[in-house]
Amino acid sequence: MTTASSTAVPTLIGSVQRALRLLEAVGAHRDGAPAKQLAREAGLPLPTAYHLLRTLTHEGYLRRENGVFRIGAAAENLTAAPGVRSRPRPASVADSLDHWRDALGAPVYCAVYCDGEIDLIAVADTPGTPAVGEWASFRETGHAHAIGQCLLAQLDERAREDHLDRHPVRPLTRYSVRDRATLLERLRTLRRGEPVIERQEYALGTVCAAIPVTAGATIAAMAISVPLDREDRLLPAVEQLRGEVASLLRSFVFSISI
Repeated sequence: MTTASSTAVPTLIGSVQRALRLLEAVGAHRDGAPAKQLAREAGLPLPTAYHLLRTLTHEGYLRRENGVFRIGAAAENLTAAPGVRSRPRPASVADSLDHWRDALGAPVYCAVYCDGEIDLIAVADTPGTPAVGEWASFRETGHAHAIGQCLLAQLDERAREDHLDRHPVRPLTRYSVRDRATLLERLRTLRRGEPVIERQEYALGTVCAAIPVTAGATIAAMAISVPLDREDRLLPAVEQLRGEVASLLRSFVFSISI
């Protein structure tokens, strides 16, 4: 004879199920996948997927690089043998970006120039203030966005020319820099430490500002983006960001040499 307790449906936590579906979707892509694709494959509304992806990234189960999500160290550690767990990436970068995103009310980006390539290592945004969508590879279009131009400006002439040989200048919008000579002249005229401003060169309707970050030998930059109709917020926000980054670097809390 069956009883009510033996036939009762177990209590399931929907948010946990949805997070697991996202992890499965990410795991199916060796090179990672963007949020929109993962939401579609997991059968989730984009805002829901966005919240879950952000949480999973914060906890280390995913990592976001160059606009795509990949399996993170925490997820890899679940199946690792004792004593061989991966060392998690320092949380100070992500935590700092989250703080600045909330303080500035704008997406915040951090990138480094490593092994001859632009590497976007962290992004902090929200569904209400989303980051710029990577519709063209950030790595290959450094000439067209503020954070890429900021990194290229910090290279010596030989490294800069080498980068542009591999990733030629090409206009992405009608506002983009048109050719290599124009870009190089722009980079040469930048004053040391000043923000790099980019208006709709990578994405229409968006303006961006980037600042160089000095952390030992690491070539790095931080950036923010705002909608074109809120451009008046750009310079005050990037100046606030510059002050906070300088303060944090002096305290030796923030390290991007990873």
